[in-house]
Amino acid sequence: MRIRTPRRRTPWALACAAALALAAARRLATVEVTGDSMLPGLRPGDWLVVRTGARPAPGDVVVAEHPERPGLLIVKRVSHRSGDGWWLESDNQRARGRRDSWDFGAVPDPLLKGRVMARYWPRPRLLLARRPRPPRSNRPKVRPPRA
Repeated sequence: MRIRTPRRRTPWALACAAALALAAARRLATVEVTGDSMLPGLRPGDWLVVRTGARPAPGDVVVAEHPERPGLLIVKRVSHRSGDGWWLESDNQRARGRRDSWDFGAVPDPLLKGRVMARYWPRPRLLLARRPRPPRSNRPKVRPPRA
């Protein structure tokens, strides 16, 4: 009877994982939200995972280059496609300093950078049932025993 030892697949698995990570790195990017134009869904300080090159659909949140300010990225929601490009709108139309397609028109395809896939920071809040703590003045005082 021969005892067969399992083959070591670690190098192959590591090579596959590295190839997948490289492919994902080329297609995924991260951006930070600034400003109040996407409240209440996205808040300043939220970090997003963006799939670059993904084709948007109405209702998607996307990252695009500002048509009037090259190099500035904006996070907006896709409203619809027009003949000139994509119509992008803010979720919070009353935000101070808000700029979207109502101000600069449709955004051409080359200026769309990607579609937002997820918010990864801050972590979603867990809804745990916690017993409310009484105010500090009403808490019973516990004193250590005297020695």
